[in-house]
Amino acid sequence: MRACHKKSLGLIVLSGLVLALFYVWSPGTSSGVDIQPRQRSEIHELLERKALNAISDYPDITYNIKEDVACRLARNTCVCLADKESFRLPFANLLFPRVWAHKLDLAFLKKHPDPEGVKQHRAQEYSSFQKRSYNPADVPILAEANSPLQYPTQGVEVRPLKTIIIPGLGLKEKTRPNHTVYLTATQGTFDVAATVGMVSVKGEGEKHMILSSPLLSALNKQLQFVTYTNTVFHPSTAETVQFATEGHQSFFTIKVGHRIIPKLYNSGYQREYNISAIVTIATKTFLRYDKLKELIDSIRQYYPTVTIVIADDNEHPQQVTGPHIEHYIMPFGKGWFAGRNLAVSQVTTKYVLWVDDDFIFTANTKLENMVDILEKTTLDLAFHGCCLLP
Repeated sequence: MRACHKKSLGLIVLSGLVLALFYVWSPGTSSGVDIQPRQRSEIHELLERKALNAISDYPDITYNIKEDVACRLARNTCVCLADKESFRLPFANLLFPRVWAHKLDLAFLKKHPDPEGVKQHRAQEYSSFQKRSYNPADVPILAEANSPLQYPTQGVEVRPLKTIIIPGLGLKEKTRPNHTVYLTATQGTFDVAATVGMVSVKGEGEKHMILSSPLLSALNKQLQFVTYTNTVFHPSTAETVQFATEGHQSFFTIKVGHRIIPKLYNSGYQREYNISAIVTIATKTFLRYDKLKELIDSIRQYYPTVTIVIADDNEHPQQVTGPHIEHYIMPFGKGWFAGRNLAVSQVTTKYVLWVDDDFIFTANTKLENMVDILEKTTLDLAFHGCCLLP
């Protein structure tokens, strides 16, 4: 009996030592990914410096973070924590399951013959997406206190039902016994991410908030922590905020909506454009199979491997076959618009060239030149008979 107790005690002690070793020798690791799009220009950098200067004002004023509000702010980072494996034991994964994290670039590019080429191509595609999605109206601009209110005139965005800090709020007036500002919204509520001494805040978590202080610098420091939370869901709208003080009032807008998700395409890694990988030709046909055949023959003369998508709403459809041809039969007489929608919905390349079924390709129909314009500018192309769109 004593031997059994000793064996049980030994197993317990051994298990405790193993657990301790796993805990000590398995430190977590973390990595951060910044996905914030950036568009740089001299004016943009000037505006950014002005915004940073507004945030860094009053460094001597102390403040206390409000964790329940600050935790709702977007941090723009993605952190993956994993247990670092130091050594293996039999059935370790079953007995002591770990948290695993893999770097996606290494996982997907490990067996690729040209991983650096893939990375460069993805960076180029993302840069192209930024150029097309960039809008100068999205750049934050602060109206300095000439009224004497200081507030952002544009460039403030919030996702539906999310929280942000309103940048650039300030009051620049002569010293008086008490300084007071008012904030009013209709589609959200205000709060503060941190509290500053000698500042009274009324209306936290409500649509109307009043901030006052006998010390102007303390009030301006508190205004740097004012947050806005959208409470009325809408996928794309704008909130008009009233910012006022005694004898003065101003209005500014906060855009409410989701950001555009980047679309990256695999268009090859050659220095010259791989038209077959980057362009699909789409058309709609009705009662003109002879013209459609001439169109296909002319395309194949110059672009033998480009995919051709055909929408067909003839009453008695004929077979249209061949390499890299997708022929979709529609109900009779659905019309040009329905055919266009069907054909374009089947496109998986970065660009689609829409042509009428009586269009003819010639030696002067250079898709490479069209793609070059689209890749280097934010323009779309359209001319009589066809159009090339991203």
